[in-house]
Amino acid sequence: MMSKKQKRPEDIFNFSETSDACIKCGMCIPVCTIHNVNADEVTSPRGFIDLLGAYQKGNLELDKTAKDIFESCFLCTNCVDICPKALPTDMVIEQVRADIAEKFGLAWFKKAFFFLLRHRFTMDLLFKLGYVFQTCGFKIKAEQQSMEPRFRLPIIKKDRLLPSMGKTSFLNANPENIDNGGKRRVAIFIGCLANYNYTEIGKGLLDILEALEIDAFIPKKQLCCGAPAYFTGDFDTVDNNAKKNIEYFESFIDEVEAIIIPEATCSAMIKIDYEHFFHDQPEWQERARKLKDKVFMATEWLQHHTHLEHLLSAKAKNDLIVTYHDPCHARKMQGVHNEPRNLIKQSYVLKEMSDPNVCCGFGGVTMQTEKYHFAKAAGVPKAAMIKETGAQVVSAECSACRMQINDSLYQAEVDTIFKNPIELIAEALKKQ
Repeated sequence: MMSKKQKRPEDIFNFSETSDACIKCGMCIPVCTIHNVNADEVTSPRGFIDLLGAYQKGNLELDKTAKDIFESCFLCTNCVDICPKALPTDMVIEQVRADIAEKFGLAWFKKAFFFLLRHRFTMDLLFKLGYVFQTCGFKIKAEQQSMEPRFRLPIIKKDRLLPSMGKTSFLNANPENIDNGGKRRVAIFIGCLANYNYTEIGKGLLDILEALEIDAFIPKKQLCCGAPAYFTGDFDTVDNNAKKNIEYFESFIDEVEAIIIPEATCSAMIKIDYEHFFHDQPEWQERARKLKDKVFMATEWLQHHTHLEHLLSAKAKNDLIVTYHDPCHARKMQGVHNEPRNLIKQSYVLKEMSDPNVCCGFGGVTMQTEKYHFAKAAGVPKAAMIKETGAQVVSAECSACRMQINDSLYQAEVDTIFKNPIELIAEALKKQ
């Protein structure tokens, strides 16, 4: 079966070809995240691709109803994973969302958010102000690195949990070059949520590299990978950020062993989706392709290219029970699932959920704002699975999953806390 990574660009952008290839077997429906919370044939993978085929053939108008349908997909890739023909349902939906954004425009708050993703200085300033004043509008829950709104705000529901803001971003809190012995050197791409909100992830990664005596290079000019804009249809922001990141990475790629990323979505975007995005810009597609062999999720690289597992096995084991959630962009898009587990279980008791592959329900910017009711519904079974394990900690190498799962646990009144595997590993290394 052709994997998502091997999907040909010409297949991805021909809606009719994808629609005509669907054999209507229905295998995708039971695993579809949106269909499980909104049981309508229209919002199922085969419904999506049928409508996309009709749209490309001129038999469907891209009106507000069609817009609502195409924005209802979580892009979890469950359908791609199980489809006997590996049809790229998620990718064709990503493409039609660009048409939607062009025709209907973007909501004001999305425009503002994506503007910030292009401009690091403005983002830094806003988050610094946000840190100072966040207690005015939110109750801080320090253990979860999250906050609860005190009152209803535009776009923000009062009954939900959001990530709190760090005092100083990871990029601003650390020097560009950190010498840990000079034997080896890697670059760190941190991701926006880990940079501004879940800052313990970056600190933990630096602690791990220090223990391994591997020098860390923190590229200060890195921009958001562009994933939030890509999944929403703002291809201008994707084009801007992807090109600037590629040019910047090229300036140091030969001086590092790898670019390691403790975020599944960022890693998948840079390693896989950049190449797909530049399908009609062959020069940039080739430049993206040349970089990807040095891009790794953090646990993936640490497991296969260091002696970290041996280092952890020599430490005292903690009786803390940890369960692991597989981010869609890790297991399905990059094949990363055993690596974080292998490292976690060296130091903790690992207990699996009944189905760790079930999408947490994050779904992107639109799902978290205009369609939050779907995200909230999708989080219910995941919270129940976590509770069933009896774990004190749930872990996933993805801060988008973290934001969604924290909220789902909060809604279900489950006390389990969330930590990135990098945080757990760093804490284990500090044990005698």
